[in-house]
Amino acid sequence: YLCWRWRLDTDAAQDLVQEFFSRALERDLFGRYDPARARFRTYLRLCLDSFIANERKAAARLKRGGGAPVLPLDEAIAADERALRGGEDAADSIFQREWTRAVFGEAIDRLRERCQERGKEVAFAIFTRYDLEGPDRDPPPSYASLAEEFDVPVTQVTNFLAWCRREFRGLVLEVLRTHAASDEEFRADVSELLGVKLP
Repeated sequence: YLCWRWRLDTDAAQDLVQEFFSRALERDLFGRYDPARARFRTYLRLCLDSFIANERKAAARLKRGGGAPVLPLDEAIAADERALRGGEDAADSIFQREWTRAVFGEAIDRLRERCQERGKEVAFAIFTRYDLEGPDRDPPPSYASLAEEFDVPVTQVTNFLAWCRREFRGLVLEVLRTHAASDEEFRADVSELLGVKLP
């Protein structure tokens, strides 16, 4: 997100994220979060954007103009307007995509651990091959090819996939619950991410 939104290279983005969280914890920034005002990830993104903007202002103060070209005021305002057109939507989209990736990634890690604890490594391998890697393969694997590869009956492939998918959905809900600041935010996240309206 920082690389795209603030045009930073990877190393600079990583350093700034570490600095942001260090200062946020020192100043109890997360303790000031009010769930009635916004979702936590929105609050987090706005705080991060504010932090980066302040860091850039501080760097610019070190030297008159901070190395930036001097533009007439009208030109500067027009440049800002051009940069903002569609910029926030794109930034929100990237942030949302990375948040989704993080939620699913955490759920997959938890599923992997659960399968290892329960001796269901083959089930997880089949789930990985079919649901995680399969859509990108040409042609995607069939149940029959997976049954042959893992030396199990086709019906067992079906059972393994059904079990893993059910567990995965439950783990996604667990991850969403742990990251939501309120029941309302949790329900909104479930609806947005999974397309499911909870009762």
